[in-house]
Amino acid sequence: MSQDAAHFDPNSVGLKTNNIFGLPFSIDESALVLLPVPWEVTVSYRNGTARGPENIFKESLQIDLYDADLPDTWKNGYYMLAEDKNIRKKSNYLRQCAELIITCLSDGGDVTCNQQLAGKLQEVNEGTTMMRDWVQEMTGTLLRQGKLVGLVGGDHSTPLGLIRAIGEQYPSFGILQIDAHADLRNAYEGFKYSHASIMYNVLQEVPQMSKLVQVGIRDYCDEELDVIKSQPDRIHTFFDSAIKERQYMGDTWHHICQDIVAALPQHIYISFDIDGLDPKLCPDTGTPVPGGFEMEQVFYLFKTIHNSGKKIIGFDLNEVSCGEHTTDGIDAIVGARVLYKMCNYLTASKDR
Repeated sequence: MSQDAAHFDPNSVGLKTNNIFGLPFSIDESALVLLPVPWEVTVSYRNGTARGPENIFKESLQIDLYDADLPDTWKNGYYMLAEDKNIRKKSNYLRQCAELIITCLSDGGDVTCNQQLAGKLQEVNEGTTMMRDWVQEMTGTLLRQGKLVGLVGGDHSTPLGLIRAIGEQYPSFGILQIDAHADLRNAYEGFKYSHASIMYNVLQEVPQMSKLVQVGIRDYCDEELDVIKSQPDRIHTFFDSAIKERQYMGDTWHHICQDIVAALPQHIYISFDIDGLDPKLCPDTGTPVPGGFEMEQVFYLFKTIHNSGKKIIGFDLNEVSCGEHTTDGIDAIVGARVLYKMCNYLTASKDR
């Protein structure tokens, strides 16, 4: 342990010179490493999520480290890597290309009839493939070194590379997807690796992913519903409306959480789109949808997983926007708290 870590006071102010949550650990001292991916090329409504990692980092310094459910878990060490400026630069350029394509489609145009736009679509698809491979290489290296790994997006397309890398380490695992959207569209808006296609691509590219359990879904299309119905053994969706109806009839969130956990296999990867929460907690997210959860409900679900004895093996947190549409900054504050809780539960699972 470094001298800084040995003399660290968890009750003191979060120091900007330290790492995520104000922790003093180096990457070598940390059990868990976070990869920031400042990427938002294919977002279909509002921009801003590329700045999610930096804003979450900033707000993380305000988090009190005591966690009543998992006290002192932070002592295992958490470390966030520095953002790759080339990834941000590539995202900014490709986002401009994608906006031209989305505008054309919104106006009723045909991208394939426009040579310039067709070229830009190819650029976007090649660039998003590059990002997927970069994430897989970065996270795969960390996993092979024995690190726990979490990813901080960026839009929801960002974790595919990590999920592929997890598949290289685990012959079978499930995904708990907390989300307002099903994300099962095939190449939405022509973008193969669209943020709206993440789980479709997981189903296609990660055969080790044996069970996708979706929770809070409340905005989806016929195409996505067909995918869900066509793969009942591999996809189990807890729609937001069905959850609410059970509660209206007197069922408890505890019982619903038990049903969610029962649908999951032993090894669980968590993919958390912040818009799974009530939009009052994430008003700036790219595509907010009325409904969703309180933060404490999701934390109770995590607790139920932990108490079940099942193992969390990785996670991503995405779609936390930067506050361009409101001024209170609640998105990053909520995002930092969600991230800390996910770090704690992932680390608490490491010896299972």
